[in-house]
Amino acid sequence: MSGTLYGLGVGPGDPELLTLKAHRILKAARVVAYPAPDSGESFARSIVAQYLSPRQVEIPIIVPMRLERFPAKAVYDEVSVTIASHLDTGQDVVVLCEGDPFFYGSFMYVYERLAGSHPCEIVPGISSLMASGAVLGRPLAARNDLVTVIPAPLDDGKILSQLEQADAIAFIKVGRHLSRIRGLIEKAGLLDAAAYLERVTLDNQRLMPLSRAGDDTAPYFSMILIYKGGDDWISALPIEGKSQ
Repeated sequence: MSGTLYGLGVGPGDPELLTLKAHRILKAARVVAYPAPDSGESFARSIVAQYLSPRQVEIPIIVPMRLERFPAKAVYDEVSVTIASHLDTGQDVVVLCEGDPFFYGSFMYVYERLAGSHPCEIVPGISSLMASGAVLGRPLAARNDLVTVIPAPLDDGKILSQLEQADAIAFIKVGRHLSRIRGLIEKAGLLDAAAYLERVTLDNQRLMPLSRAGDDTAPYFSMILIYKGGDDWISALPIEGKSQ
């Protein structure tokens, strides 16, 4: 009998935002896999480090962080074989995923390789989008507002179109695109409605109006939130470095 593959959302960074269900499954699992860079520690693992046990087998999923697109398919092919070998002996395997597994989560690449042959359960986590709205102290949307999530690497034309159509916008994967995205937001006349956030829920989180974010690049864990819907939340932008 196969063990169960769990895609475990571990939230945006604060260990206390791990759900009770995720905590229970993590503590019971004999095998824990997680994404990791080729240098430095795994952020997903660091979130739950206090809950791990020496008895657990750990499987780092090492995908090198590169500006150019890395051929990650081979990495997920290989690690899926390793994970399957544990599942086939009846052991449950937990795969940690920052935020939520199915909201731009890396777990989906393991899932597509193993869900057809092994039992699988997704445990949702608090996404950085929800956490960002919370620490900003400004609702993301209400009533019939149209919410759009925009990956920053999209081309300018598509971004400007979405900025025009949506009532609430979240930019993710900002990174080296910060300066370009800020320029497009200013071109759309929305700079005063935009908030910039880094590393939400962590001790070194930063919040500020986008107009004050003077850097040309942003860290990997960053987001821009814009609201231009019918409720007057536009003025509720943070003092630099502090949540409301």
